Amino acid sequence: MSQTAVQNPDARDAYTVLDVELRKVFKVFKVDTAVRGVDLDIRQGEFFSILGPSGCGKTTTLRLIAGFEMPTAGEVLIQGKPMTNVPPYRRPVNTVFQSYALFNHLSVWENIAFGLRIKRLPRAAIAERVKEALKLVKMEALANRFPAQLSGGQQQRVALARALVNRPAVLLLDEPLGALDLKLRKEMQVELTNLHRDLGLTFIMVTHDQEEALSLSDRISVMHDGKIEQIGTPSEIYERPQTAFVADFIGDTNLLKGRILSLNGSEIEVLTESKMKVVAQRLDSSTAWHPQASVAISVRPENIQLNLEPSCLQGNCFEGRLQHVMYLGTHVHCVVELKSGDRITVKQPNTFASLPDPHTPVYAYWGSKDSLVLADS
Repeated sequence: MSQTAVQNPDARDAYTVLDVELRKVFKVFKVDTAVRGVDLDIRQGEFFSILGPSGCGKTTTLRLIAGFEMPTAGEVLIQGKPMTNVPPYRRPVNTVFQSYALFNHLSVWENIAFGLRIKRLPRAAIAERVKEALKLVKMEALANRFPAQLSGGQQQRVALARALVNRPAVLLLDEPLGALDLKLRKEMQVELTNLHRDLGLTFIMVTHDQEEALSLSDRISVMHDGKIEQIGTPSEIYERPQTAFVADFIGDTNLLKGRILSLNGSEIEVLTESKMKVVAQRLDSSTAWHPQASVAISVRPENIQLNLEPSCLQGNCFEGRLQHVMYLGTHVHCVVELKSGDRITVKQPNTFASLPDPHTPVYAYWGSKDSLVLADS
């Protein structure tokens, strides 16, 4: 196994082993560029998610790793070895698809054994490995059933077992839970987490579900228009997005566009397009902000407080009026129209008090540390 030291600042240490590397990878289909100069270092044993909206290039990126597509330019390496012209069946990876892609005429046992028979393994070795795979996904009792006799979650387990029985170095997951209902999806998220922990394999998952990526991943790559916008841990991606797109795509946020009015030590004052003055803390010392720079302010709904009295007139405090109030069980979702004309969303914990009426005058306020300054993309 090749041990390639990580060269970028994302590295945990200088000797982190990489299972998958993409180097300036492009993929062009006729006149459409699906992947634009992607660089990725995926560490051995981590759960890595590629997250983004439909059409952003995430599935094409996964197919390039799997070998179902070849890059137009750039290079894909797996365990330090270039994969140029290496077909999928010769790569140390296996893919689990959203559609499961099970053989309906074969039993669960036969579906799982199929790849091993293609490799012409001895019958005893096949039986032992299929038995291990069935136990891993808790499907021993259903080995003789056919896919049509299984639930969606059970079919997903069979698809996972069929991929894992080949003992790949890297497991590729293409929207693996997309066909499941919400309750079963949550259950399978736990199953995936347990499998990853128990096996210690590298998992690379493609998904458009932000919550899924945040809850399962060690690190996340957010893609947009064929490019990587940001790579980081779930907390880094959510709490410190680097672009307006990432802030808007990951969870809910309020984006207020404007220009830098002044810089004072650790604080930045921004004048929004609607003439509000918003104060933010300078959290990223590496960015050289300057007056009149075009920026966006990101404020998460859960960081905004509402008050019926004008007792918060210092800092970021703005008068407005409630437009919508939605009861969502654990919290209350409010839409407030400020006097400036801006509409912001606010998420308040459910205190089991009576809900305020729409059109109630309110004051919305938040701290400077909750205002994140981003380059206006």
